[in-house]
Amino acid sequence: MWDSWTVEVRVVNHPLVDHKLTHLRNKNTDQPVFRKLVDELVTLLAYEATRGVRVNPVDIETPVAPMTGTKLADPAPLVVPILRAGLGMLEGMLRLVPTAEVGFLGMIRDEETLQPMTYAERLPADLSGRQCYVLDPMLATGGSLGGAVQYLVDRGADDITCICILAAPEGIERLHDLLADLKVPCNLVVAAVDEKLNEVGYIVPGLGDAGDRLYGLAQ
Repeated sequence: MWDSWTVEVRVVNHPLVDHKLTHLRNKNTDQPVFRKLVDELVTLLAYEATRGVRVNPVDIETPVAPMTGTKLADPAPLVVPILRAGLGMLEGMLRLVPTAEVGFLGMIRDEETLQPMTYAERLPADLSGRQCYVLDPMLATGGSLGGAVQYLVDRGADDITCICILAAPEGIERLHDLLADLKVPCNLVVAAVDEKLNEVGYIVPGLGDAGDRLYGLAQ
């Protein structure tokens, strides 16, 4: 049993998620359809990921009577796509939470060492009290996502939810270890946890390189 400082994994079990994920995995799915499927899947995942979003009561009047409803609390949630593949998830997230603010974090994996490197960032200097939602299609080795979580924690974040389409057990384990060291809890919401990583760090059966399938080959 994992302790309170490790990641809580939530696999979204839903027929629509499974249906869209199956088409997403198919190597014959072309780029425009792949992008659309990612967008739709993220909206479904975001519904579960925002279950714990902070809210405040608000008094309103309906056409019939006054009542107390609910509104998102301040400060607004911060959505952080990891460049470049995370950009393909942004619109699906903002469709559900249009009032969220957006920060950007550029992480790249060294294909020889499989370690993350930060090459760009656009984030508030102080993330204390902010609920952060990190977007990255694939949790493979855990390097890029783990590096992003470390970056946010260094800026004061202590409420982090990661949204991924697929995860490998090795990546989840690495994220567990990182969060245990950081003493920060984290939620991980995914469409599926796959079997393993192959010898070059790709998820099996996976769906290939999400960034390349979204945007084409990066040369």
